[in-house]
Amino acid sequence: MSRLGNLGARLYQGEVGYDFVGKRKIWYGVSILITITAILGLVVQGLNMGIEFKGGAVFTTPKTSASVAQAQDAAEEASGHPAIVQELGTGGMRIQVSELDTQQADKVATELSKTLDVDADKINAELVGPSWGEQIANKAWTGLGVFMILVVIYLAIAFEWRMAIAALIALIHDITITVGVYALVGFEVTPGTVIGLLTILGYSLYDTVVVFDSLKEGSKDITKQTRWTYSEVANRSINGTLVRSINTTVVALLPVAGLLFIGGGVLGAGMLNDISLSLFVGLAAGAYSSIFIATPLVADLKEREPQMKALKKRVLAKRAAAAAKGESGEAGEPEQTDGADDVAPAAAPAGAVVGPRGRGRGRPSSRRR
Repeated sequence: MSRLGNLGARLYQGEVGYDFVGKRKIWYGVSILITITAILGLVVQGLNMGIEFKGGAVFTTPKTSASVAQAQDAAEEASGHPAIVQELGTGGMRIQVSELDTQQADKVATELSKTLDVDADKINAELVGPSWGEQIANKAWTGLGVFMILVVIYLAIAFEWRMAIAALIALIHDITITVGVYALVGFEVTPGTVIGLLTILGYSLYDTVVVFDSLKEGSKDITKQTRWTYSEVANRSINGTLVRSINTTVVALLPVAGLLFIGGGVLGAGMLNDISLSLFVGLAAGAYSSIFIATPLVADLKEREPQMKALKKRVLAKRAAAAAKGESGEAGEPEQTDGADDVAPAAAPAGAVVGPRGRGRGRPSSRRR
């Protein structure tokens, strides 16, 4: 078995573990800091909306020997508006100019044909009205709202309302960070960006549901035992699915990174940046929120219940009694249990290696004579 596979098995069996839930305040602080940075980026810089949302024209030219600066100067001089020029892998250019009508677009195409030394008939011009972009934006918001509502309803039915609320907060966290990154780096927001944002919601929810399903199984009849608190069982669920989450996230990020860095950066296919950046940031944020936000939030909400508070008191009291017995050096027959202590899976203590399952690290061992 590989090292990673061996680590995954040990995490699942509770032999090793990291206390994600116990250190949740640290991760909450990190997430709040990142979210505030994203919001500040949106407020200060705003989003660089594409012409699909504010109207304009897109000119695609054939292969030319002219420079990007020459094409930009020609387009801005002919239109009187700022132009965005991107080199294409074919050797041509993609030139975007906002707020143009048909007559102005013809003038820009004529000027570009002279500057770039290409036939005007070979320059493809596409006009986009702002009303079309507004319709796309409204449909995107509608789709996002419907998606969120369905997610909350499904998770509330399949699991419980606390998990539904935690998953919703994690999704909002992922979207905010992704949109904030777009504002900070200045990438253009296009319909492809919207598609990417809607896509990452599914990936983020997938990781979250995997952990929630493990937590649901591990917390069955949890109040009938006095060995583990709900937070410890939740932490065990995260550790048990950690390697799986890492593997699926890395496998998903690799092709997206190829689109972003090779397709958009090296080959110059700028339109790939629209969707690849949202996917790349969203997938990473989704994996983070599933582990560090969603499940710890569920543990926080559940620990507020009277039953879970009472369980925690019983567990801590039992451990204190066992520790006192160990310090006094008493030895005797093994402690008898009512058989319910084995209902919940063993949860690894905070970032520590534990012994065989079924025997806590701090509990003294005894031999039957």
